[in-house]
Amino acid sequence: MLRLNDIKLPLEHTDEDLSAAIMATLGIEANELNAFTLFKRSYDARKKGNIVLLYQLDVELNADVEKRILEQVGDSQRIKPTPDTSYHYVASVDSSFPSDKQRRPIVIGFGPCGIMAALLLAQMGLKPIVLERGQDVRQRTKDTWGLWRDRKLNTESNVQFGEGGAGTFSDGKLWSQVKDKRFLGRKVMEEFVKAGAPEEILYVSKPHIGTFKLVKMVENIRAEIVSLGGEIRFDSKVEKVNRELDRGTEQGKITGVTLSTGEVLATHHLVLAIGHSARDTFKMLLDEGVYMEAKPFSIGFRIEHPQSVIDAGRFGVQAGHPILGAADYKLVHHCENGRSVYSFCMCPGGTVVAATSEDDRVVTNGMSQYSRNERNANSAIVVGIDPQKDYPDHILAGVDLQRKLESLAFEMGGKNYNAPAQLVGDFLKGVPSTELGSVEPSYKPGVKLVDLSTALPKFAIDAMREALTVFDRQIKGFAMNDALLTGIETRTSSPVSIRRNKEFVSLNTTGLYPAGEGAGYAGGILSAGIDGIKVAEAVALSILNNAK
Repeated sequence: MLRLNDIKLPLEHTDEDLSAAIMATLGIEANELNAFTLFKRSYDARKKGNIVLLYQLDVELNADVEKRILEQVGDSQRIKPTPDTSYHYVASVDSSFPSDKQRRPIVIGFGPCGIMAALLLAQMGLKPIVLERGQDVRQRTKDTWGLWRDRKLNTESNVQFGEGGAGTFSDGKLWSQVKDKRFLGRKVMEEFVKAGAPEEILYVSKPHIGTFKLVKMVENIRAEIVSLGGEIRFDSKVEKVNRELDRGTEQGKITGVTLSTGEVLATHHLVLAIGHSARDTFKMLLDEGVYMEAKPFSIGFRIEHPQSVIDAGRFGVQAGHPILGAADYKLVHHCENGRSVYSFCMCPGGTVVAATSEDDRVVTNGMSQYSRNERNANSAIVVGIDPQKDYPDHILAGVDLQRKLESLAFEMGGKNYNAPAQLVGDFLKGVPSTELGSVEPSYKPGVKLVDLSTALPKFAIDAMREALTVFDRQIKGFAMNDALLTGIETRTSSPVSIRRNKEFVSLNTTGLYPAGEGAGYAGGILSAGIDGIKVAEAVALSILNNAK
């Protein structure tokens, strides 16, 4: 089979046009083309009046025809043999696991990273125990709506904590910039499709699922893990990692965990997939001596526009075409004060959501359903900050900064979980907003109009004002007067990195496997899932090597 890259066709084309393009590219006749399948479809919207679709296709030919073509094209990047994208397990054990001398691996956290780590461990026969501090996804959804509708926060079951992780209440984006030579991302997406995700996520260039579809998908993956001998425990907060210290080397070794109930579970392999908001767990790990460092993250606001403004700005006259769907964007600007401002977690046709996990604090995030048919587009517009420059006091100083800003946002919003908000036009002028314009805020429970210039450090406000005017030149209407800023976005990534070696083990704690966003090794659903696979493989190989 051959992989064809960079096949270009207009938005309006037929299957016959696609077949003709394949034959023209390969220089073959119709009777030599046995079949073809779609591997990837994207679009090039740089020319708004002439948007074209880009295809990667796998083409089935007779062996002699394929050989002839490969000899003709030589080292062409456009025509190559189709690579093997199937997943190959690195290890497996029989039903006798665990033996008397073995311990089951434990996974802390059941977000995208923990889910894929547990699934892979279960598929390899290693019967993991998953400890999730939050609730199952159905109960978690009810608890989350409790904040959005009734201003009642459950600090252990919310947008950040519970089955599915923070990605459950998001746009469900499934793309990443990580280098993936082993096609581990393909494994993640194939498992998602098997669990009920739309099959198109395997071939569209920027796949997404949306919250409602994620809920059922997560439940199905959980059922498979259990059917393979795994165990999922909800409402099971890890109070302490049990770490035995070698006084000679100061190197620690994991012996198990202690739950908030007092129960102790023994293990030699602990996967730490806690997510970026497990602040109390970060402190516990630091207190127990696990090595970690402060790392950069970003702070800012959510911005909302009518989706139609973004569609027109990105697609021109072809806005609204069903193949294109709701337009997204990715923007970045390097400011005169040395800061960088960029868009983050852009949600086409979505809503801004309350995402705090701690009492008396306001945090925003973005969410879309699979249809992406809500009235507004929203995205975080954030400013990068650096621990050495902005919070150098101690390793968890980034957490302190996040909490300070979130508490301030709570006060500015009226101390009732409303979020402070301001029209973009007023923000650029430096005057408080007193009434809404044409953009209706989607944030629930509600917003309070204020002057956001005091909600962030001055360097961040200055940088955002500069960037918004630049972004308006890239997407017409981006800095429109009635666009709405809602504060505050602080959970862009983990404020710490729990460092690990090339075997995926903590630098100073044998048996501890830091993974995913919370440890600083991922930045979204797909990259977290990929990292979960890598860590699960490392755990499996360690278990098997130690059993020899």
